Amino acid sequence: MDINTTKTLNNGVEIPIIGLGVFKSGIHTYRAVRHALEAGYRHIDTASYYQNEEAVGKAVRDSGIDREEVFITSKLWTDDMRKRRVRQALEKSLSLLNTDYLDLYLIHWPVKEEFVNSYKVMEELRSEGKIRAIGVSNFQIHHLKTLMTQTNLTPAVNQIESHPYLNNNEVFEFCRQNNIMPQSWSPLARGKALEDAKLKVLASKYNKTVAQIIIRWHIQKGVIVIPKSVHKERIIENAEVFDFNLTDQDIMEIDKLDCDLRTGSHPDTFTF
Repeated sequence: MDINTTKTLNNGVEIPIIGLGVFKSGIHTYRAVRHALEAGYRHIDTASYYQNEEAVGKAVRDSGIDREEVFITSKLWTDDMRKRRVRQALEKSLSLLNTDYLDLYLIHWPVKEEFVNSYKVMEELRSEGKIRAIGVSNFQIHHLKTLMTQTNLTPAVNQIESHPYLNNNEVFEFCRQNNIMPQSWSPLARGKALEDAKLKVLASKYNKTVAQIIIRWHIQKGVIVIPKSVHKERIIENAEVFDFNLTDQDIMEIDKLDCDLRTGSHPDTFTF
């Protein structure tokens, strides 16, 4: 297993197990993506809401790496769902990224009364070849059940907040049972978990950083992980997690740190 290792989604598409997240990367997005690609990353996660799709696309182009070798994810924002402009939103993302297709397109948040309709349009766009795989983000189990009973394609991915203080094991287990790939955003709890005493003990045990311990924890649980950084050293460091293995006991101890701490909104009560 290494940075090039992939997992197979429920429609046969291969997704790298580790990627670069670019939420709030701002003016540093282009350089961060270039650093990641140079370090061997082949998976970049962006969204229309992040307002950096153009920088992502330029970085991929300028890297000289074939488009087919880079897995690019973007997401459908809530306003576009409410205004029923799914197709237009995708076309805008494709234009900004300067690509003919997305590897993965996700519903960013489960807008009540709209996410089923939006997903049905995404199914059409996938059949047209503009998206290789479709999925969701921030969906709870009840959202997934509603979606799966009213649409034709089981989501390929459910990307949710997950870190040692919010492991979301129940949602991930439901995903596994239904052949939905679990994926974590904010895997380091936006830095809050990096000072945890128990995680520091594990980091010392393996001669690794706390961030590397957390990323490895996700990977061994079968979760796709997309740590965000704009610093070259940390981008490289975050991918140096394939030369050690946590024990089952280590994983259990990290799971016990769960305290239902969210760094983002709750999928049932968000207001945007």
